[in-house]
Amino acid sequence: MTRSHRFLGTALAVAATAIAAPALAQQTVSPERLSADVKTLASDAFEGRAPGTPGETKTIDWLVAQFKAMKLAPGGPDGSWTQAVPLVHTRMGTGTVTAGTRTLMQSRDVYLSTVRGVDRVAIASAPMVFVGYGVTAPERGWDDFKGLDLKGKVAVFLVNDPDFEATAGDDAKGRFGDRRMTYYGRWTYKFEEAARRGAVAALIVHDTAGAGYGWDTVKAPAGENYDIVRSDPSSRVLLQGWIEGAAATRLFAESGQDLAALRKAARRSDFRPVVLKQAFSVDLPVRHDTAESRNVLAKLPGKTRPDEVVMFGAHWDAYGIGAPDAQGRTIRPGANDDALGVAGVLELARTFAQRPRTDRSLVFALWSGEERGLLGSETYAVDPVYPAAKTVANLTLDILQTAGPARDVLLVGAGQNSLEDMLGDAAKAQGRVVTPEALPERGLFYRADHFAVARRGVPTLLLMAISGASDLVTGGRQAGQAWLDGYMKCYHQTCDAWSKDWDLRGAAQDVALFQTIGTTLANGRAWPEWREGSEFKAIRAESAGERK
Repeated sequence: MTRSHRFLGTALAVAATAIAAPALAQQTVSPERLSADVKTLASDAFEGRAPGTPGETKTIDWLVAQFKAMKLAPGGPDGSWTQAVPLVHTRMGTGTVTAGTRTLMQSRDVYLSTVRGVDRVAIASAPMVFVGYGVTAPERGWDDFKGLDLKGKVAVFLVNDPDFEATAGDDAKGRFGDRRMTYYGRWTYKFEEAARRGAVAALIVHDTAGAGYGWDTVKAPAGENYDIVRSDPSSRVLLQGWIEGAAATRLFAESGQDLAALRKAARRSDFRPVVLKQAFSVDLPVRHDTAESRNVLAKLPGKTRPDEVVMFGAHWDAYGIGAPDAQGRTIRPGANDDALGVAGVLELARTFAQRPRTDRSLVFALWSGEERGLLGSETYAVDPVYPAAKTVANLTLDILQTAGPARDVLLVGAGQNSLEDMLGDAAKAQGRVVTPEALPERGLFYRADHFAVARRGVPTLLLMAISGASDLVTGGRQAGQAWLDGYMKCYHQTCDAWSKDWDLRGAAQDVALFQTIGTTLANGRAWPEWREGSEFKAIRAESAGERK
């Protein structure tokens, strides 16, 4: 008998009694169904669910079949089940990479890729410039570039924000939320800023604390990358990637620079870019093609205000097939990241489909391309099926813990909007409390699909179990930390696999929270609001006239 079966009776009781509303008590969130759906999606037959592969075709077909069986309506454009996500798919080949006289080895010293549909990346003797954290933030009185022209150069960045390691004597202290990462700290921002300034390449110095993950995670895609098809490919740098920390220290030392000292200098507002002595050269072949991936969208139309939408989301994609691990496994199944989130959205759809229709519409969105830079949700946000002004909220599931019931629920991005108050009320009804994320420096708020619509003003709520150690009913926070440490070893790896030993009662608790919040929103008239100080409040305010 498996752990899941032993605790099934308790599991259903947890999920049912956790929800205060009597109408929901009969439609429980089932740990067994969550497990069964993950077992299917993370099986070898789905080949790691990479966009543009046979694994995607099987995934999309299976997901649509689930929604049809629930008797949901198609939620995509023109009455379809899917939304097209045109992608550029690139795979970097082997070749030469040098900085000065030193050869840099792909995966060991650097991790390089491109999102341009080119046959070859050839850069000859480009100047390398260290730009600190590479931040331009006039509203915070910060500019790392000081008018530097990056055209034709290689920009070398530090990861995270200028105040990530700041102490009381540093100018940066407190300007970027202290340990809480802002969007300026994300690698996506740094690559975008390099492109805006004309750089030919952008490289980020890796450190585990600043990035929030180790080098194995950085190199896991093995030279593969994706991007949405863009009308102006030059809006992305020709070459992007990371330099492993020790390799970067050696590289700077050979240029007569102390990287540790430059880290400190970069925490001052008077920092100026530093030109390194080495020139950077690369000659690497690229295989590329275009693929049309797909988002999956289903809906339950509202009975009185169908144009107002409450959206639930998760991403169906994982990392597909890669290099063999020590056991010879090549499929990276993404069982928790994010097949379990998908299972949660499917479970929400099942339970809502069994109930009377809500006043507002419910949309269930399963996104493509999250692992490649939130590409599916960004495609949707650029061309939304449901206008952002009339989207009440987006509730996203991305990685749930698998170690049993918890006394708390982890909140990512505390202080952003009023949905947090609803989360607190729903958690209290379950006998739980809300705990703000313990690792705000990881910037998780900017690393999940909800962010694409948050940037367009839609209030969002994200549940992500890697934002800290849960206070587990059995073993407390120490046990929660042990689970987190163990899972992070499998993050984006072949070992993120389904297990019969998972205890999904805690995951069911979290899905039930969204069931409660979604019901309140969908049967009410309230519009959640961004808090003062949120970077998204002004965006939402621009469309206030479109909401009643």
